[in-house]
Amino acid sequence: MQDIRLNYVNGSWRSGEEQGERRNPSDQNDVVARFAIASSQDVRDAVAAARKGLSSWRAMSPQQRCDILDRVGSEIARRTDELATLLSREEGKTLPEARAEVTKAVHTFKYFSGEAVRVGGASLPSVRAGIDVDVRREPVGVVAMITPWNFPFSIPCWKTAPALAFGNCVILKPSELTSAIAWELAALMHDAGVPPGVFQLLMGDGRVGSALLEEPGIDAVSFTGSAVVGQKIASRAVPRGIKLQLELGGKNPLLVASDADMNKAVDATIKGAFYSSGQRCTASSRIIVESEIHDRFIDELVARTAQLRVGNALDSSTHIGPLVSAAQLERVSGFIEDAAREGVRKAFGGETVQRDTEGFFFQPTIYLDGRMGQTINREEVFGPVVSVFRAGDFDEAVRIANDTPYGLSAGIFTETHSKARAFMRASRSGMVTVNLPTVGSDYHVPFGGNGASGYGPKEMGLGAVEFYTQTKTIYVGD
Repeated sequence: MQDIRLNYVNGSWRSGEEQGERRNPSDQNDVVARFAIASSQDVRDAVAAARKGLSSWRAMSPQQRCDILDRVGSEIARRTDELATLLSREEGKTLPEARAEVTKAVHTFKYFSGEAVRVGGASLPSVRAGIDVDVRREPVGVVAMITPWNFPFSIPCWKTAPALAFGNCVILKPSELTSAIAWELAALMHDAGVPPGVFQLLMGDGRVGSALLEEPGIDAVSFTGSAVVGQKIASRAVPRGIKLQLELGGKNPLLVASDADMNKAVDATIKGAFYSSGQRCTASSRIIVESEIHDRFIDELVARTAQLRVGNALDSSTHIGPLVSAAQLERVSGFIEDAAREGVRKAFGGETVQRDTEGFFFQPTIYLDGRMGQTINREEVFGPVVSVFRAGDFDEAVRIANDTPYGLSAGIFTETHSKARAFMRASRSGMVTVNLPTVGSDYHVPFGGNGASGYGPKEMGLGAVEFYTQTKTIYVGD
């Protein structure tokens, strides 16, 4: 472990005025990292440096930006095991999940390195004689990125790679729970030759993010996190004309039709609801099962869930790692207490787990007889907790699926083409899966939700082009 991770401002490492510490959620005796907390002066200097570096970075040839991003992707690939181990120690996801996250970061940088030279425009004839029209895409400017702890490497990467590819400057403010893995991204950028001011790292808690939002030199904000925080950011940014991209929560339904492949549906429920300890915005939290197969589905789900092992994220026998922090364990436990007070019927789990090391371990939990009036089904728990609803028929199942202000991800298991097509049309979510878990995404297509789950352009794919660039229309006469 390095003695202390420093903030990265204008191409240099800065110590800050305070320090923070992160311990392994699987083993509280393991100090993962100590990190410098950015000061208000660091924030001001970072914004000033980004504004200064913007003109030269946006003027740099697309090939030069491509080469830098490609080097970052190659170095991440070379260090996959090392970075995955750090991620697992710091965030608590299992090693296989951590490796998958790091690998996705590799692919993201490689993909957007190519997109740097493919930013399109259009050349059109005017409706007026003797005039040509060019429509160009240009960088939006200085982008503040406030990222969460649940995907602490891939989310900063899938925000940073397109932003830099299209000529923007980036100031990253990661969660204070996962500063060490974010620091590694800053080090990768530095070593790859990113010019001063183009990519910067400010570590600390919400006070740092709040100070960043106060700076007048910010052109855009990309935030991933809770709906409550997202609404606060919007209330401050929108009046100032700051471009916003908000990826918020979900209360994602998985519909299991009467003709579904039972084994695949149960497997998808377990992966979508319990893996990563349920700490995913796309996690399946409401399983809606048609009456004909409901009881058999419950029997299979409980039996399979009972076989899952909760434990140290670095242990190869572990299926589900710890929750990320004591506060998160308290939050999830609070929802379990709410469910007990409301008389919600529990079929499995709902207890903390003791292991050889001191960690924040919690059983996967299954509730039955789901109703949307229950707190556990209205609010995002962000833990390994799922509710099963009984639906009389397909139409009722679809109504339950859409009965939420959230609209991030929704899925259906069915062997009937017409049911699948009907669900795709009826779902109000931004992403729909068929015979797949509600979790998982590709880097070359848009990611994001509707309703209370998101605001502004989507992330990745064409969504990234829309957010990180702005159009300029040019009229040329003879």
